[in-house]
This record gives sequence, structure tokens and C-alpha cells, in this order.
Amino acid sequence: MTDATTSQDMSPGLMRVAERAKGHPEARMLALAHHIDEPALGRVYRRLSRNAAVGVDGITVERYGERLVENLQALRARMKAGQYRHQPIRRVHIPKENGATRPIGISTVEDKIVQGALRDVVEAIYEQDFLDCSYGFRPGRSAHDAIRALNGVGDRGDANYIVEADIVSFFDSIDRKVLMEMLRSRIADETLMRLVGKCLNVGVLDGESYLESDEGTAQGSSLSPLLGNIYLHHVLDVWFEREVQPRLRGRSALVRYADDFVLCFEREDDAERVWNVLEARFKKFGLALHPKKTRRFSFRPPRDGDDKGGSTFDFLGFTSYWRRTKRGMQRMAFRTRGVRLRRAINAATDWCRRHRHEPVEEQHLALTRKLNGHYNYFGVNGNSDALNQLRYWITRAWRKWLDRRSQRARMNWTRFRELLRRFPLPAPRIRVQIWSKP
Repeated sequence: MTDATTSQDMSPGLMRVAERAKGHPEARMLALAHHIDEPALGRVYRRLSRNAAVGVDGITVERYGERLVENLQALRARMKAGQYRHQPIRRVHIPKENGATRPIGISTVEDKIVQGALRDVVEAIYEQDFLDCSYGFRPGRSAHDAIRALNGVGDRGDANYIVEADIVSFFDSIDRKVLMEMLRSRIADETLMRLVGKCLNVGVLDGESYLESDEGTAQGSSLSPLLGNIYLHHVLDVWFEREVQPRLRGRSALVRYADDFVLCFEREDDAERVWNVLEARFKKFGLALHPKKTRRFSFRPPRDGDDKGGSTFDFLGFTSYWRRTKRGMQRMAFRTRGVRLRRAINAATDWCRRHRHEPVEEQHLALTRKLNGHYNYFGVNGNSDALNQLRYWITRAWRKWLDRRSQRARMNWTRFRELLRRFPLPAPRIRVQIWSKP
């Protein structure tokens, strides 16, 4: 039996699919659609968030579950008869700090169930194909794993030169015909492929406007991240590992999290050679690299006496930089990206202002959750200064707005220090080990 990559809640049938895909990497998989049965649909339903926003039909997860057996039986019957139709995705616009808005797509409960069941089947196959350089939206992998891998590249001395790239509107620019061809290289079940097509070719309801597009994956679909990974697996990962790296003179590495990636090189001439062909490679598949956010630069560790401290670059909310260890060695480290730190401080300050009249106990509980949530992601080796900054400014903001909630009972620093002894804010702590032992 092959050592296939599987997830904990995978059905025995999908485990067999994964084993078959692992053992036959060039084969096209048949007989897949029958794995989307009522138990599979039920497993996806149980994973859905009960607080999720409703789609165009207005049906909540709870309401759908009131007649779950009947609903899933009817859904399965329509899928089997080829009568299932994906409803339009409802688009809402979430305000951003800069005054712009971020569009969010919301599918109906039933469509989320179909998307999730499809994803489980397709993922069972492609998890056997995906390369180690890919980390985003994959079971058992995280952003911290990507950062840890990038740190390992730096430790090996393979990050002297960096190509940092930004794909313009990646998920909206995917060529659907090319994507379906990619999928057909591994999937020979046309019933399953028709279901994928129905989830891809779906309109969007934006207010009273109904919009359709021939490009991109369906926004808000749980299937989209997996399809994006499949697209970049072919466009970037396989190309770089099997065509590019064998032609390079020095060592190199790719670290990708969804559509966010960096290319690392030991030698400058290798970085230049890849840089010269990268844009054309992406253009071949209908993708464009942002001209102002895509760059090639030296990331060599700074020499003794260099006051500039070396180059930096941003990846997954962190700024990568070189830091001198206690033993006097240069080591790659990661600190919270400046814009992310300011955003966290501003959001917490605004929260203190809006909630200043709530009981202190409730404020303390909420601020503790916010700080711990931040520490859980950004609490990595080398980032203590940024974590301390966040706690410092949140502490000051809390006192400021407690002081302003009453003219008669002012919260000066003496009173506030007494309050902090009763309601201490959690101290920063490194919660994720990124550095490997020297």
C-alpha cells in the first residue's frame, strides 16, 4: 500500500481513491461521482458554520438542518439525475480601513454542501500530486509551515537573492477552459467534471444586478482555493521544480501559500534567468504579474559595519529580515508587517472607544482574546518587539477610553495600574517555533 496523504475525516472510499492516485500519478481517475453520496453530503453539512451569512435563498444552516435527511436525499437525487443547478452567489461589500470595500461572495447552504463534497473528492486526488513547496489551503499545512520552510531556506544559504511576485486578481483571472483541461489530466469521470463546471460557471447577484463572467473561479466557493492550488501547481510549482531548477547553477527554492509566493536563489545569475522568463510563463496561462509589486533583489545577510541592516520583504503578514543572534551570526527572522501592526493597534483602539461603557470585566475578556489571537499567529521567533508594541499601545488605549467614560471617576495611571493587577492583559510570548535548532 502506498503512503497516501489523507485527512482524518476522509471516508474509506476516498482513502482508496487517494491510495490509487498516489500509486498511479499519471492515471486518469474513473468512478468518482458516486463518492458524493448522502453520508458525504452530511459530513460537509456538519462542518458548516452555524453563524454563516445566508445566500440568495435566505435559508440558514439551522433551517436547512431541520429537515436534513429529506433535504440531502432530494439534493442527492437531483445530482444523480443531472438536475442540480448552482444558484447565483450573493455578493456583499465589506468596508476596508482605507475607505474602499472588499467584495465577499456568499453561496446558499445547499451549494456550500455540494462544493464541499466536490472538494473532498478532488482533494483526495490532488493531495497526492501537490509538491512540498505549496502550503495554502491544504490539510495539515499552515502559514506558519510556509514561514518555517522559508526560514529553512535562509538557514541553508539559499536566499541570497529573492524574486517576490504578486499575481493581479488571481482568482478572477483563472482561465476556466485551461483549468478544466488540467483537471481532466487526472479526472476521467465526466459526471464529476460537469458538477465542477456548474460550480465554476455561476453568476453573481450584486444588489439588484446579476453578473456573469467567463473567467475566474466562483468567489465565495469553498472549492475555489483548491482549484487555485491546482492551477498554480501546473503553472508554477511543477514548472519550477521539473523544468527550471535542473537548469540552474546553484541551489534554489519556491515557497507558495495560495497565490502568494517567493522564489529564493543562492546565485544572482539564476535569479536573473528566472526573472527574465517569469512574466511570459504566467502570461501563457492568462495571468499577469503586478509591475509595481513584483521585484528581484539581493537579500544577502548584511556585513559587519553595515548600518542599513540589509533588505527586507513581506510574506504572509510578516516582514522577513536578517537578525544577529547572541552568538554573532546572521539569521533570517520575521516581524509583524508594519501595516498589519498599525491595523491591529487602530482596530483595538477603536474597539476601546466604542465599548468603553461596558463592564470592565467584559472589556478585559475581549481585549485578552484579541491579544491572544494576535499572539497565536504573530508570536514567532524574532518578533517580540512588535508583540510588545501591540500590548503597549492597547494598554494605553484602554486607559485612555476608560478615563473618558466618566468626568467624576477619572482613570489616572495610579488607578489604572491597580486595575491591571486585577485584570492583567496577557504578556507577549513566542507561541510558534520558526527557528530550527542550530
